[in-house]
Amino acid sequence: MISLKSIDGVNLKSLYESTRQLTLEIVRPLEVEDCVVQPALFVSPPKWHLAHTSWFFEQFVLQQFFPGYEAFDSDFKMLFNSYYFSVGDRPPRDCRGFMTRPTLQAIMDYRLHVDEEMKKFFLEPSSEAIEVIKIGIQHEQQHQELLLTDIKYILAQSPQFPVYRKDFDEGMESEPIADFLEVEGGQYHIGAKNELFSFDNEKPHHHVMLNDFRISQKLVTNGEYLEFMEDRGYKRPEWWHSDGWEFIRKNKIEAPLYWHQKDVQWYRFSLSGLHSLNQYEPITHISHYEAFAYAQWKNKRLPTEQEWEVAASKLKIGLRWEHTSSAYLPYPGYKKPNGAIGEYNGKFMINQMVLRGYSIATPKGHSRISYRNFFYPEMRWQFNGIRLAD
Repeated sequence: MISLKSIDGVNLKSLYESTRQLTLEIVRPLEVEDCVVQPALFVSPPKWHLAHTSWFFEQFVLQQFFPGYEAFDSDFKMLFNSYYFSVGDRPPRDCRGFMTRPTLQAIMDYRLHVDEEMKKFFLEPSSEAIEVIKIGIQHEQQHQELLLTDIKYILAQSPQFPVYRKDFDEGMESEPIADFLEVEGGQYHIGAKNELFSFDNEKPHHHVMLNDFRISQKLVTNGEYLEFMEDRGYKRPEWWHSDGWEFIRKNKIEAPLYWHQKDVQWYRFSLSGLHSLNQYEPITHISHYEAFAYAQWKNKRLPTEQEWEVAASKLKIGLRWEHTSSAYLPYPGYKKPNGAIGEYNGKFMINQMVLRGYSIATPKGHSRISYRNFFYPEMRWQFNGIRLAD
């Protein structure tokens, strides 16, 4: 009999069920209208997330490993494919918000159908399917964080600044630690080991050589970033990458995303509504370009992802995804998995930057020191922040 003990010893069937339930809890405060719109290319409608996470289990588990399974709707294979070209066609990403049909209710019926079929499948799962289910659960957890960031971006388009949840705390003030942690240079090992779950881009476990470095024990706060702005940080090209300078000029960016100034007072929109700027909260929703410029202004730098991983066990992490200076590239000896699952990470290893850690929006259990998140350097809608190094 196949063991269902899986991620950190948690029963796989129970973890599947709790993960699927959490997704429903995330969308529960929304109205139907909130679930359909797509105000930017990088945002997906909540309705699409609900369908795509179910599509993953239908496409890669039920269709592949459950003999006799019949698809809920033959059109869904194309409609809710994200970027798996080997699976078949997909709608253009910027058209997800135009799909008023299938309805939200039809997608909820789809989720229920997939869950009922998965319940049957768990009675006699194959060993090959178990590994795919693990990825599917982690995949849905990734989309849970994306759901929160997309919901925030969608609600932020309204001049009413609607509240998602009054009790959603984005703040969690940084501790007032001024010192830098000193780390001695030498040979270190980074990357995931094989005994616990990890994505392919976290492997293989390998050694790196580092010089002596120092890394801040605290994240940069709103108040500290405001000093950069007041020193005309968005007006002085000497702090910026060339691409970054072009990006902020083209898009008329003069402050972090979700900051609003009324008279001389700054406010920040959060999932709990619009609030006066708390200067002691860690800065968030800034691009790699902005993080780099701030570090230059402070005569510091962003840590490499290798430095970050070596120091992470001695740092307080988890408030924000943390920008690094490392491009998203394969580790030495990396091997992309075969088949469509191989499209999950490997094909994105170009033109993107690595973020490390996790954030207040990251689901419980979906974090580890070796985790490598990655986004294009202009992206600002994730819960990211700055930790300095020198």
